[in-house]
Amino acid sequence: MILWLWLCWGFSTSAGQPDSELMARYLEEKLMADYSIMEQVARRVPRQAKFLQRLETRPRMSEFTVRSTIISRYAFTTVSCTMVNSGSEAREGVFEMQIPAAAFISNFTMSIGNKTYYGEVTGKEKKHSSDDKARHRKPPSPTDGRENGYETFKASVFIPRKMQAKFLLHYEELLQRRLGKYEYTVSIRPQQLVGRLRVEVNILENSGIVSLEVPPLRNSKHKGNGKVEGDVSPPPSTVVGHTKTLAKVTFNPSVVEQTRIARNGILGDFIIRYDVNRELSVGDVQILNGYFVHYFAPTDLPPLPKNVVFVLDSSASMVGTKLKQTKEALFTILQDLRPEDHFNIIGFSNRIKVWQQDRLVPVTPNNIRDAKKYIHNMSPTGGTNINGALQTGAKLLNDYIAQNDIDARSVSLIIFLTDGRPTVGETQSSKILSNTKDAIRDKFCLFTIGIGNDVDHKLLERMALENCGMTRHFQEDDDAASHLKGFYDEIGTPLLSDIRVDYPEDNVEEVTQNFFPNYFNGSEIIIAGKLINHTSDSLHVEVTASNSKKYILLKTDVAIDLPSRNDIRGVPGLEDGKGDKNYIERAWSYLTIKELLNSRLKTDDNQEKDYLMEKAKSMALTYNFVTPFTVLKMREAGLHSEPPQEEFVSPSTDGIGEKLQSLQGHKAPPGVHRQQDKQRIKISKTSADGDPHFVIDFPSSKFSVCFNIDGEPGDILRLVSDHKESGVTVNGQLIGAPAPPNGHKKHRTYFSTITILSNKPERSYLEITPRRVILDDGERLLLSCDRSAVVRSSSLEVSISANSNVTVTIQDTISFVILIHHYKKPAPYQRNHLGFYISNSKGLSSDSHGLLGQFLNHEVKLLQESLNTSHQQVGQNQTEALKPSTTTTLKVKGRLVPVVWKQRRIYNGQQEVDCWFAKNNADKLIDGSYKDYLASHPFDTGTSFGTINSL
Repeated sequence: MILWLWLCWGFSTSAGQPDSELMARYLEEKLMADYSIMEQVARRVPRQAKFLQRLETRPRMSEFTVRSTIISRYAFTTVSCTMVNSGSEAREGVFEMQIPAAAFISNFTMSIGNKTYYGEVTGKEKKHSSDDKARHRKPPSPTDGRENGYETFKASVFIPRKMQAKFLLHYEELLQRRLGKYEYTVSIRPQQLVGRLRVEVNILENSGIVSLEVPPLRNSKHKGNGKVEGDVSPPPSTVVGHTKTLAKVTFNPSVVEQTRIARNGILGDFIIRYDVNRELSVGDVQILNGYFVHYFAPTDLPPLPKNVVFVLDSSASMVGTKLKQTKEALFTILQDLRPEDHFNIIGFSNRIKVWQQDRLVPVTPNNIRDAKKYIHNMSPTGGTNINGALQTGAKLLNDYIAQNDIDARSVSLIIFLTDGRPTVGETQSSKILSNTKDAIRDKFCLFTIGIGNDVDHKLLERMALENCGMTRHFQEDDDAASHLKGFYDEIGTPLLSDIRVDYPEDNVEEVTQNFFPNYFNGSEIIIAGKLINHTSDSLHVEVTASNSKKYILLKTDVAIDLPSRNDIRGVPGLEDGKGDKNYIERAWSYLTIKELLNSRLKTDDNQEKDYLMEKAKSMALTYNFVTPFTVLKMREAGLHSEPPQEEFVSPSTDGIGEKLQSLQGHKAPPGVHRQQDKQRIKISKTSADGDPHFVIDFPSSKFSVCFNIDGEPGDILRLVSDHKESGVTVNGQLIGAPAPPNGHKKHRTYFSTITILSNKPERSYLEITPRRVILDDGERLLLSCDRSAVVRSSSLEVSISANSNVTVTIQDTISFVILIHHYKKPAPYQRNHLGFYISNSKGLSSDSHGLLGQFLNHEVKLLQESLNTSHQQVGQNQTEALKPSTTTTLKVKGRLVPVVWKQRRIYNGQQEVDCWFAKNNADKLIDGSYKDYLASHPFDTGTSFGTINSL
């Protein structure tokens, strides 16, 4: 009907040239009217339209609605479409919807007139019949948009005259994070103007939603590219509203607004991009109804160096646009390589041409210039020797790794690009796969890119899966260069390697893949599983990984009883969901089925293939998912029946959830035993804590000395100074607070920051506050103090016990413990602060200095003053006998220091220390006065009074 009215207007333009917007408003008014007055609508248009009405053969789409609920990255989408046949005879109505290739269809319903047909997910037989004409989903092919990650769902029915058909499609997907954003896409391609068109997306992210954006509609030409030229404003009629954790986005264009977008109906993708709050910790672990899902995507990590070999197809089929676009993309990619990276380029056709023989070269301006020249001079000729090219690239990278011993501190990878199938050398896919796997030997990853219609997509996909990589398939179009660059951006910044995520074996089962060779900036690692210990009130999580020269261990305990946090009942906008209330369980089933499908694709064992197929099929049937092993068959539900409601039952999936390791041979860092959660280092009494109160322990003399430093807010005190010998300096910065009522002090001071500097064997520094730890050894690493973590390098280890303490160990001979003091309800004179304790000083030299350091290798004598002013040395066993009223002095480097008996509380008040107290800012006890220990800045390494140095 829309087409008829539109053509009618176009037919009569020669008479009056009516305004297009007025005509669109007219259309909108009529399309929103009730179907019973369709004949009246027809009579109101010009007379010549009677002829066009008889030519109309397509039912009118009166309504197209998409409603989506995204909960913790897991998206439930429902598409509703109503078609009206206003003609005098039955006509075919075709419902066609592009959905993400990674999505699983979970239900489909059709209502035609007074009959309802519902979809039933059944197992696919090895020889499936073709008699199901009511529903048809095309197999994936490039023309369906598979090259850009989309497939087409299609259903066609005959609609009786003067009646309507309604289609209801449900599908689910787990959103993948790419380039720092999650992208949710709805395909809107009605191919006509629609009376009621609405998209509504509700998002719930308990971590907090950030960077929410709705770019302009994207047409098929730009599909698959994360960035679109001119990403400025949302489509017309888009309304975006959100709080910290909830967002609602609606797109509801009127017919007038639809005509402004496209005269013949919208043809594009409605896109929502967003990210969530995150930090370097174990990540976001969510638990609900006996299932958990774990999202890990740390930030603020320095990138790892890369060793990359580009293997590029230069065969005759690459002639023209494909090779031109490949060169354009490579020029940009080479420019983005970092100075610490190494690279080489291989061009292949029937001949293999290596740019730099037998080596990888560092990234320098001259090498980048020469590489661009080499790429520029590549010309298309000959056949396609895929096997030979990959063997050459693997040997080049293996030799470089072996000769340079760089395995532990960098990430190695091959990026392989082709547009065709193997035609020269080894041409059997199975042989190429086994040869490639044998050559790579799990030492690095292979990323494959296919361009155009002739590429062997299954071969490239399996090569990437078997060698810990990813694959992309791009259609040959004007934007292929940006597709290639976008894919490289996804893998161009590795941040961690050998990531292993562990949970107690007696607490969980059927956990999805928990070891990952690499983590790339902007991506995300996702693990899910089932809880089996229902008596435990928490789930222990440990994440181990490598970052350049450092080994990282992150630990936490997640409360299992979290109904208020993860239960979505009562959340505005999410009231209608059925299966979405079990979103964590369905996310687990989604991931498990995906891994079973990938495992089946990788194996050559027919018996194992059948086993994996049956497991995936069983699970898909349990959760009502359409997969390669299940089909959707339509059943008639009877007259006047309502569409069936989905009911999800608890799965029976014994044996499905083995940890599917996509990489055997990649070794995770050594496991850390649970007893390491306890304090491994005994803390001595030698410390600076509280206001600050200093305590120095003299074990051989069996007594302690204490003193106060009444500094000013902002002062930086040098606590340990041994920069010239061991290379270690410790400084502490003071923060001020009002004095308690009726106190003798004008204000209080506490340590707000402890800075630890070391320059042996290599430069590094630590900045510790009650909230975070910054480690910089040429690469900056940010750690939160509310999460347990361990970072280890060749000479330094930092261990964080969540909200408790930070232990710093240097070369296994020097150890400091920094206590973290947090106040839940601080008084006006209290501040969150730090306490500094020395637990091992063996590595510090005899020349070490500082307020604490000067006493570490010197003994102090305790003397009792007699009536004739002579001094009597107090024996070790007489210390306890001294009375508080006795006048006592300390002999320090020839100086006599009067002291009094005091008691101090240390270790958060858990231990009481008896000590001899030196008054007046430790006058005569310390060398010089306390002002001589003031540093000019946190990184000042001055070792003598009045001297300022910087590390």
